[in-house]
Amino acid sequence: MKQPASNPFIDIQDVAHSFEHGDRQTALEVLTTTSIGIRKGELISFIGPSGCGKSTLLNVMGGLLKPKFGRVLFEQKEITQPIPKRIAYVFQENALFPWNTVLENITVGLTFQNIPKSEHLERAQKALSEVGLLEFANHYPDEISGGMKQRAALARALSLETDLILMDEPFAALDEQTRMVLGEDLSVLLSKTKKTIVLVTHSLGEAVFLSDRVAVFSARPGSIKEIIEVQEDHPRKSDFVTSNKFNTLRNQLYSLLHDEVKKTLSSETLLKK
Repeated sequence: MKQPASNPFIDIQDVAHSFEHGDRQTALEVLTTTSIGIRKGELISFIGPSGCGKSTLLNVMGGLLKPKFGRVLFEQKEITQPIPKRIAYVFQENALFPWNTVLENITVGLTFQNIPKSEHLERAQKALSEVGLLEFANHYPDEISGGMKQRAALARALSLETDLILMDEPFAALDEQTRMVLGEDLSVLLSKTKKTIVLVTHSLGEAVFLSDRVAVFSARPGSIKEIIEVQEDHPRKSDFVTSNKFNTLRNQLYSLLHDEVKKTLSSETLLKK
């Protein structure tokens, strides 16, 4: 059962952030007052124009960035620093060590987390099995495809057995076909593990296919413009992509984002003048 919105697993309360310019006399406001409750066990996507504060908010949630205003509560406790035993990251760049095998890349993460060495092999093999990479455990990163590298990065996050996984455009560098297959795999994984996942993406189709809810951000300074409920059980099959429901939701996202993207492009043009 997903946690009700009235008692959120993650509670984002009036978060706003700006970055100071080099002269420290002016600041670039990237995220304005933003609030949302995230349910335990759901996958929620953040989607919006470039520079609207999606990744900034993700970094605040992970304790990597202290917001100028507001706060984020994790099970009613404020996040003020990284909590590696409870929150894991998957970035756009897989950040695998090329001199280590896939299996060793997983166990290195466990070492950093001070997980007892006696648990390393079992945890790593379990995580690799969950993402379909167990037979490639002894391969090096340059011996596997880009999609498989991202699977390995996801396995590393899963091996930590955290309550929350933050994913910052993890499939952005991959081709559309590979993204589609990885999306199906992630949907299956979500149904098995019941992990809470927050995904930053620029892909409308990816957001609809993977998410329980999609938070649509406005142009910079960003805030949540609208939240779309997908209401489709996991795991999701490939035929969902060709359904009327999928197309209706994707078109709804397009309509919500269209004007925001135009605002972003207009502001970028003005900055260059």
